[in-house]
Amino acid sequence: VPEDAWYAEAVRWAAGEGIAVGYVDGTFGPGDPVLREQLAVMLYRYARYEGCDMSVGEDTNILSYVDFADLSEYAIPAMQWACGTGIVNGIGGGALAPHSTATRAQAAAMLQKFCQR
Repeated sequence: VPEDAWYAEAVRWAAGEGIAVGYVDGTFGPGDPVLREQLAVMLYRYARYEGCDMSVGEDTNILSYVDFADLSEYAIPAMQWACGTGIVNGIGGGALAPHSTATRAQAAAMLQKFCQR
């Protein structure tokens, strides 16, 4: 992330707190689209940072989603939590679509549900 970017301080803070860790190669890709599972992971990590009860989704069965196997391993606890809290709902035909780009509408809905919980 360029030092003089308007979002640089936010990225530094999020990285320092373990909320956004970037890609495996250490980059953040601030202009890249955000995947549904990536957004769920960042909300999950922020909720944990804030001391929220993270056991909410422990009993949620996300195995029933048709594309459960498509989830990245690191995102499974976050998606289970997000589904259990109602932050994430399946789309068309009971799919999580974890590797689909979060549309503006989906991101707004997830953020609103997160703030309301």
